[in-house]
Formats: sequence, C-alpha cells, structure tokens
Amino acid sequence: MRSYELRVVGRVQRVGYRRFVQELAQSLNLAGYVRNEPDGAVSIFIQGEEEGLREFLEGVRSPPPPAMVKDLQVKEARPNPRLKYFEVKYGRLADELQEGFGAMQALFSDYRGEFRDFRQEFRDFRQEFGDLRHEFRDFHQEFRDFRQEFRDFRQEFGEFRSESLRLSQETLNEVRGLRTDLKAILDERLARLERDIAEIKVRLGL
Repeated sequence: MRSYELRVVGRVQRVGYRRFVQELAQSLNLAGYVRNEPDGAVSIFIQGEEEGLREFLEGVRSPPPPAMVKDLQVKEARPNPRLKYFEVKYGRLADELQEGFGAMQALFSDYRGEFRDFRQEFRDFRQEFGDLRHEFRDFHQEFRDFRQEFRDFRQEFGEFRSESLRLSQETLNEVRGLRTDLKAILDERLARLERDIAEIKVRLGL
C-alpha cells in the first residue's frame, strides 16, 4: 500500500470538486479524505494500491466543468491504517452552506453561458431558415418561368408541326400535279411521234 498528500490549486472550491474526488476514490477502492483550505486550494490524502492510485492521480487533474485544476502538487506520505474509506472532511456549517450556494451559482453561470450560446445558435438557425425560404421562393418562381417557357415552346412546336404538315401536303400536291402534267406532255409527244412515223412509212411505201 502507498499513500500521497495532494494539494490542488485552481477553480476547485464551490464547484463540486470535493464530491468529484470522493466518487473517483470510491470507484477505485481507495481510502483517505479531501478538504477545503482557507487559501482556496483543496488538500487530499489518498492511499491504496499502486494501480488505483495512478488512475486517481490522472483523474483529479481533469474534473468536469465548471471545476478546473491549474496546479497539482503530489508528495508521498506515510499510510494511515486507520483509514478504511474515503470521506469529505467538512468545515463549519456556514462555510459549507456558502460552498453549496457557490457551486449552484457557478453551475447556473455555466448554464447561462450555454443558454446564450444556444440562443445565438437559434438566431443563426432562424436566419438560415429565412435564407432557405427565400431561395425556395426564387426556385418556385424559376419553375413557374420554366413552365411558361415550356408551354410557349409547346405552342411553337405545335404551330411548326402544323405548318410542316401543310407545306408537306402542298408539296405533295404540286408533285402529283407535275407528274400529271409531265405524263400528258409525254403522251402527247409520243402520239405525235407515232403519227410522224406513220406518215414517213406511207411516203416510203413501206
């Protein structure tokens, strides 16, 4: 068994640091005590197995907010066989009440800061939502414009199709008429050629 005396400096009073130390020591099956000092520091006496002590020394350096450790002084000490458990050594009732109110005040101050951050995030989210709503309106308008352009294109395409069909029909009719005219001309010339050949045969006595 080994033991250490610790002196912790920082934001360690009126912030629930002693209870944090107590719960950490109990979870590691260590014995000893923790108490506040008049100068604002916290003193700890801790003893137990080497592995548990090593985890304890690492843990006391990193308490949960709002507590904060600025300096940790560790000195090896003589074990105390009479200590079987870990406890908090409380001071005068007035001091403990003051510490309790101080811890609550620190906690509420942190909550107030978090609430301010949340309020700012909510404002940012509201602004982003407003921008998104504006962009959606623009998209809606663009979609309407596209829909109108598509209708215009559809109308133009319909007119083009009708015009194309009309021109195709006129062209077809003109081609048919031309074929008829050509056939009549060819028939007439063929008949004339046959008459001329017949006259030539008569003259030649064939």
